[in-house]
Amino acid sequence: MQVVRPAATVTPARLAPASLKALAAVAATVMLTGSAGAAPAPGPHGRADAGPACRVDLPRVRHLVLFERGTAEDAVRAEITAACGALTGYYAEIAVAVATSTDSTFDDRLGRDRAYSAQAEGLIPAPRRVVAVLPRSVGVQSLPVAAGAADDRSDEQWDMTMIGADQARAVQRGSNGVLVGVLDSGVDGDHPELTATVDRSASAGCVTGVPVQGAQAWRPGGAHGTHVAGIIGAADDGDGVTGVAPGVRIASVKVVDAHGYIYPEYAVCGFMWAARRHMTIANHSYFVDPWLFTCRDVPGQSVAHEALRRAAEHATARGVLSVAAAGNEGLDLADPRVDAGSPSNTRHPQRRSVDDRCDVLPAELPGVLTVSAVGASAVKSSYSSYGEDVVDVAAPGGDLRQRSPAAGSGCVLSTVPGGYGRMCGTSMATPHVAGVAALAASARPSAGPAELAAIVLSSATPLHCPDGTYDPDSDGRADASCTAADAGNSFYGAGLVDAAAAVR
Repeated sequence: MQVVRPAATVTPARLAPASLKALAAVAATVMLTGSAGAAPAPGPHGRADAGPACRVDLPRVRHLVLFERGTAEDAVRAEITAACGALTGYYAEIAVAVATSTDSTFDDRLGRDRAYSAQAEGLIPAPRRVVAVLPRSVGVQSLPVAAGAADDRSDEQWDMTMIGADQARAVQRGSNGVLVGVLDSGVDGDHPELTATVDRSASAGCVTGVPVQGAQAWRPGGAHGTHVAGIIGAADDGDGVTGVAPGVRIASVKVVDAHGYIYPEYAVCGFMWAARRHMTIANHSYFVDPWLFTCRDVPGQSVAHEALRRAAEHATARGVLSVAAAGNEGLDLADPRVDAGSPSNTRHPQRRSVDDRCDVLPAELPGVLTVSAVGASAVKSSYSSYGEDVVDVAAPGGDLRQRSPAAGSGCVLSTVPGGYGRMCGTSMATPHVAGVAALAASARPSAGPAELAAIVLSSATPLHCPDGTYDPDSDGRADASCTAADAGNSFYGAGLVDAAAAVR
């Protein structure tokens, strides 16, 4: 899964670090049947006037549709119906709708400045089978899982030692009143390290674009989400591993579908569910498909960008601190030049030029705390993306190139369904920061998102740029140049997150 893009040695998936899932055969053969429908009725905004009859020339796909603030749901439904679609759900708070349609002209009928289907990027102009893919969001390095019960393995958690998590837990273990959302591939609520931590009543699946409760909707479709959850809140019970904040509650919010994709409507749903359930922290270890960079000035992509901006803004206003992975592509997000892997759901991803109007989402949304990864040597992980005034703080994500007797393989040990596993990626760094923010929230129950973010940043240990040009070794990436700014530097932001200092 970025459930954030994968680490350097694995084909990126939606998730940032861990090997979220095995290769999945993405598309099933779709039989297109039926006749053209009746001509649509006039639309409230004049975009879907009676005209060409509705088509059935695509599999039924989802679309995001933007409306003016204050638009009533009845008006939304009428306009979407008139444009040959069906309303799936409407987030009135941000005037964003999720709709489905089998008509390839649906977006044109409403206007491509208002309607967009990320799912259809690989189907238009004609339906086609999509090859098996490994979710780019996950982009992670993963090592074999050790299944079954385990003795105390805290001595293998070099990452927790690096950020002073054991010292912090002596002061603050985390409050049951703090709810952390893991927006990911799903969390194994039956894992012995997580069974008392996962709040089933606050968990939901978002892979239809609207929240669905019930265990089957949010249970894991891969290891990524469970790995992330363990870093945040695995039980402090003397067995296995211990999370940064074992006393908090975790909500599983599944935003990764069966094929490893994280489409914009899934992420919008995740942000809105976090706000609705009054989560304190939301962990986003992924990037939104199908574009690595979503551009504000490109029709269609601009719709996804605006919908996610509204959703993130709403979550922040409702008291949610969103923490997101910078990604595993080793790119300078402050100076993007090339997007070589988009759209992700096509057989032949394009190589296209991008600029500063293009962002990796949700990492570059306003109000989101963005995290880069370091390895066991406290140096930027070879795969980690970076960027001046983009990266806010750094945390342990692991790196196979930074091994040591204490760090073993160099990756991060945490929970996975059926046992324990090691993964590397910014997906792993992000939950360390989410966990520290949860500890700070436990110590200061009245703190809002801005104050919690300020605590995380002000308590971080500054890390200076490496001497000379950083060479990520022979992995095919260009050398990265670390630049300093008033608030930190492009590799580490304010520095390495410090759990102990955050609760003093």
